[in-house]
Amino acid sequence: MDKKVFDLGTAETRDAYKLLSGLVVPRPIGWIGTRREDGNHNLAPFSFFNVVSSDPPTVLFSGGRHPDRPKDSVAFAEMTGEFTVNIVSEDVAEAMSVTSGSFTADDDEFSIAGLTAVEGTKVKAPLVAESPANLECVVVDIHDLGSEGSTSLVIGRVLAIHVREDVLDGTRVDNDLLRAIGRMAGNSYINTRARFELNRPG
Repeated sequence: MDKKVFDLGTAETRDAYKLLSGLVVPRPIGWIGTRREDGNHNLAPFSFFNVVSSDPPTVLFSGGRHPDRPKDSVAFAEMTGEFTVNIVSEDVAEAMSVTSGSFTADDDEFSIAGLTAVEGTKVKAPLVAESPANLECVVVDIHDLGSEGSTSLVIGRVLAIHVREDVLDGTRVDNDLLRAIGRMAGNSYINTRARFELNRPG
């Protein structure tokens, strides 16, 4: 079967986004909580997110720009050096979608989505109380990608993890009870209930 080749050096940015977000699926969702220095809260989901190391425990997310300024999550993380990652379960999927809207830097997405902000034990960035699990993070580095910082990559060290006790067996997470969701393309999401196992060789 022949394959169509897309040269991303000449392709439109929107086309590159549609191809990448449609092919790299499902993507975990980093529901990023931040706060301004004046204490104002911010909450937004990012599907360009992942855990990249357990030693040291490290996560990253990337955000683009509004027409006139960086994404608030990126700006607030850089301003305070802190952020949280809140796991998106089926129970909070609708609220997560609400927080993906376009808001001003003064808007509090926690209040808008009817969520409870809880201060962390290691950072002042807000945790989503309704989320089944939360990661408290400090910013390790921020890299500007693309022309004129069109996208910023935020790398964070995880200092503490909060997990609802009913989804835990020691330190093992019961994915059936966690009920996390993933992002597909467009407005499509996927649950994590349909799984299969493959044994590693050796």
